[in-house]
Amino acid sequence: MRPRLTLFLLSFLVSVSFAWGRSFTLVVYNVENLFDADGVAAYDDYQAPKYTPAHLAVKLANISRVLATVDQGAGPDVILFNEIEADQTPDSTVKDVAAWLAAHEDRRYTELLAQEPLPAELAGVPAEAWLLKALHDEGMRGYRIVDGDDRSGVLAVKCVIFSRFPVKRSRLHPIPNARPIVEAELDVRGHALFVFNNHWKSGASNLETEVDRRVAGRVLRARLDEILATDANADIVVGGDLNSHYNQKVRYRDLRETGINDILGSQGNELAIRGKERDLYNLWFELPSDARGSDVFRGEWGTLMHVILSRGLYDMRGVQYEDNSFAVMKIPGLNSDSLGIPQRWKPYPAPGMGFSDHFPLIARFRTVPDNRADRWMPLVRPTTDDTSSVIKVDYAPVDLFQNALSVAELPKDADLRDGTYNGKIFYFETSAAYVNDRGHVKVKVLGRDYDVFSHRKEIRDAFRERVRVGETVRFYGELGTFKGNWQFVIQGKEWVK
Repeated sequence: MRPRLTLFLLSFLVSVSFAWGRSFTLVVYNVENLFDADGVAAYDDYQAPKYTPAHLAVKLANISRVLATVDQGAGPDVILFNEIEADQTPDSTVKDVAAWLAAHEDRRYTELLAQEPLPAELAGVPAEAWLLKALHDEGMRGYRIVDGDDRSGVLAVKCVIFSRFPVKRSRLHPIPNARPIVEAELDVRGHALFVFNNHWKSGASNLETEVDRRVAGRVLRARLDEILATDANADIVVGGDLNSHYNQKVRYRDLRETGINDILGSQGNELAIRGKERDLYNLWFELPSDARGSDVFRGEWGTLMHVILSRGLYDMRGVQYEDNSFAVMKIPGLNSDSLGIPQRWKPYPAPGMGFSDHFPLIARFRTVPDNRADRWMPLVRPTTDDTSSVIKVDYAPVDLFQNALSVAELPKDADLRDGTYNGKIFYFETSAAYVNDRGHVKVKVLGRDYDVFSHRKEIRDAFRERVRVGETVRFYGELGTFKGNWQFVIQGKEWVK
């Protein structure tokens, strides 16, 4: 898969912004479980003592580093966040976030979270307030928060919108078995922009959970139809984690009706939205087919995150999309590993490291003065429907093996568990691997045991048999952790010699 977003492209987007003078950026970002610091959580991994204020500080810093790559550190103007904790201790909610920020202006979030023990007045501060504080301290300021917590007490995580534009009104749309859809009507320099933040039921390939995604699609479609009945060219952005691929209907043919394609109407003909039948366009179609991917599951690139636009964002009135500005925020050396895969969040070694299991998506918009809903913006290379097949992860790029670290050449005082080596590829030529009494392959490196694992059963079984008979094994492994256990992962058949 070709990298879509580099620092060069970010610089290009910044230059476009200044050239037009009226541009603004929108990012959708699943941050993989940003939880607060009180240790009270719906998920075991985010309860004390496994998850601490120090973990929160690392997650905040890493989210900020990614967002600071936008617009020379100013950050996006609108951010649709997924997987922000729905506060389990609502009595401690900060009611006036602006006042809370002002009260702590003289101390950075890292300093506040370094206090041991954390003062009671800080322990219960909700995750979105900490996130606002971190962005503020890193120079990304002026956001208003639209909270997606329905206060039902059943949510573990929620959707949240950060906006630099005034929020005229907002509402939640309840979804069975999923997070409420968050709607915000923003005032973008006098023009209304409707933004919908989604996080639909997980399990993209699952027939049973597609039922829930169809329900979500109906709820969202009904609300869009209400808006479009009043103004057929209303400016609408649908974003977030729909737990569906842009080509869901083609990718999983057993799903006779999909929430995203059949019910919502997300599609890839960029010119068709000028008509009356197809009023939504999915920006994934702007990218070359082999560049469509923001997450990885079982060796395949996925497109669970989305930015979907209404026809109004292509006319000459109000808010307008900037053609071909859509990109995946895959930033080498920051949030992607040696394979170009998301550097997901890991709580080990304490206080954690990594970013998210999803790359964020970015798109740029502007306001136009023409006030003509009967005219359309010119397009460069407008796309037609292209529901291409699944893109496999390339687990054997030539330079990967050439740059692998040799276990035999590691310094004897190297600590592979200090976070420096996570996501790195190692080469082994050893007879020290063994199979334990549970049938798991282990290898000893610098006096410590590590699991050797592959997601592909045929590789696991063949490798285990070679180890059982005492062969010297030659293989490549990517260092990481799973549920607290350190392991080297063999990603493909080319990784075993």
